[in-house]
Amino acid sequence: MTGDDRYKVFGVYLSAPVTDALEEYLYDEAGVLDVEGYFDDTADSVPVGDPGADATDELVADVVDSFPALYDRADFAAAERIDPDEFRLVHLAAEPARVTDVRERFRAAATIQDADLRTVQTATLAVYLESNPTEHADGDRVR
Repeated sequence: MTGDDRYKVFGVYLSAPVTDALEEYLYDEAGVLDVEGYFDDTADSVPVGDPGADATDELVADVVDSFPALYDRADFAAAERIDPDEFRLVHLAAEPARVTDVRERFRAAATIQDADLRTVQTATLAVYLESNPTEHADGDRVR
């Protein structure tokens, strides 16, 4: 169980190039050097204020908010061609409600695409990370 001062840790499956792009993003945002080893994969939550967790929470919030546009631009066919053994399990952290929201969106997209979650997670996050999110002076993220 998580409280207001904790993020829920959850996993996504990503291709190696998307994992590398995520690692670059998290290094730039929070100084995270190794995204695959950053969160203890046995932990179910991490405290708010952890730089990597704050950065992944913001990423998840952005993905949830822009999911329809990301879905429209995602290359699901390319993600489906990835060998299933090539996907990596990467742990992220976010507010529990955001975790629920992003999971629901991934599941719905998988149903619509008749694809597995690895394909949907990889294709969607690839588009997000390729868009090079930047911040306005007021702190709002834009693409």
